[in-house]
Amino acid sequence: MNALKRCLVLSVVCIAGSSMAMAQSGNRAMTVEESYLQQSVELIIIREQSRAASRDMKMVALEYIGNAIERGNSGEEVHSALEHLGLEGIRNQSRESGRLINNFPDVRLKAATMLGQLGTPEARDILMTMLLAENEPMVFSEIIRSLGIIGINDNDETAIAISFIVSRFDIVNPDNLLAFSTLDAFERLAAANGGIVSAITVGTIFRISEGNYIRPVRDRAKGILADWMSAAQ
Repeated sequence: MNALKRCLVLSVVCIAGSSMAMAQSGNRAMTVEESYLQQSVELIIIREQSRAASRDMKMVALEYIGNAIERGNSGEEVHSALEHLGLEGIRNQSRESGRLINNFPDVRLKAATMLGQLGTPEARDILMTMLLAENEPMVFSEIIRSLGIIGINDNDETAIAISFIVSRFDIVNPDNLLAFSTLDAFERLAAANGGIVSAITVGTIFRISEGNYIRPVRDRAKGILADWMSAAQ
């Protein structure tokens, strides 16, 4: 076990020991110093495990990130780790004998979910970078869903970027989940920004309404168009 791993193990033991001590003393609240120490150790673990080679270590890092977000931690270290994990195997590639060995779509998908939970402008920017780099439909669907949750759509930039991704798949491989996530995101973006004015986006919804998708997806697209038409009158 190298020095870094020993440090991580000892850190986890210290956190566990502190938690047990608090439980034995009547679950007293942590002092500011104890809380700061725990957060500092947690961020070290997040940073190192998010960059580990093992998929399992990356999933553990995501668990720590989830705990941090639940406590309201939306700091730079959390954003940086999620950006790294969200581009794992896409921009951040490791190869052996020319073979890609770190393509973990499930890691990228969970990172996209957590970026949506963060809901910050920085998280939106990371998701937009992922949107341009990704190649897996199921991950695209989660990226788009999270972009809708965050709701930032200055100059219809987010909606237009999503439209281009859907158009790319619509031509050769229509995906129902991707289309459904797109429609949901468009509705959320419109609600958060006083509507969507991009002709490109409206055209995307129309193509979904008439495309090779299951009926519930087509019907939802038609419903959105009808609602927007009524609102414009």
